[in-house]
Amino acid sequence: MMKIKIAVPSKGRISEPSINILEKAGLGLKDKESRKLISKTFNKDIDVLFARASDIPEFVQDGIADIGITGIDLINENEADVVELLDLKFGKTKLVLAAPEDSNIASIYDIKDEMTVATEFPSLTKKYLEENDLKLKIVKLSGSTEAAPFIGVADLITDLTSTGTTLKMNHLEIVDTLLESSIVLIANKQSIETKKELIESVSTSIKGVLDANRKKLLMMNVKTKDLNCVKEVMPSLGGLTISDVLSDEETVAAQAVIDEDIVFDLVNKLRNAGARDILVVPIERII
Repeated sequence: MMKIKIAVPSKGRISEPSINILEKAGLGLKDKESRKLISKTFNKDIDVLFARASDIPEFVQDGIADIGITGIDLINENEADVVELLDLKFGKTKLVLAAPEDSNIASIYDIKDEMTVATEFPSLTKKYLEENDLKLKIVKLSGSTEAAPFIGVADLITDLTSTGTTLKMNHLEIVDTLLESSIVLIANKQSIETKKELIESVSTSIKGVLDANRKKLLMMNVKTKDLNCVKEVMPSLGGLTISDVLSDEETVAAQAVIDEDIVFDLVNKLRNAGARDILVVPIERII
């Protein structure tokens, strides 16, 4: 029987969310606490490989892992030849070009060719500079990029930001955006062909978790005479499902999937329309 490995970041801001989404998809880790290099899941055919997020695109490209969770920025930086299966809807960031507030660099037209840019993303930065006909020297750093202009290492930086707060704290202003990124599920091209069934099962389960996010199952009893009034106020994902209540011929049971953010207002509207015994139930997955 074929097995697959899923590469997951071993540490950093996307590590725990990545593990959480696997667990919600039914792929809980058997030895989560020990955090070994390779961990078994509760599915005997699926293992998890812990790796640096920056290594995962190459691991998946080379078949060391069949599936991986990593950022679009890292995939593009490594120019990895992989298949993107799903946007996992978290870890949204931007790779930006930034300059010190007092540098008088307000746009790329203020940049001079003799300037230097510091970055953890030399490939993406080089591509951006070439596209904009900018001849800057690139200095590769492995961290603390935002400090580079203030210690004389560079005039500008390219760095990841989600809110811009860290840049502002370090007296840096965004000049331009190179790339918008989020966390995605990727797969090895050959594995998709040879291990199609297992990979599709993982992808479908994770998509089910994403589709269920911020959704609730609303269940209620309704007198048949009030059913039309309830239908009028009831939005739902796939329509209202009606079934008989065996103990009461004048009452039906109704249920529907709704967005979490409308629950408060909707419950009051439903009660006024005649619904009773209303239950709001969490949803793990929608397949």
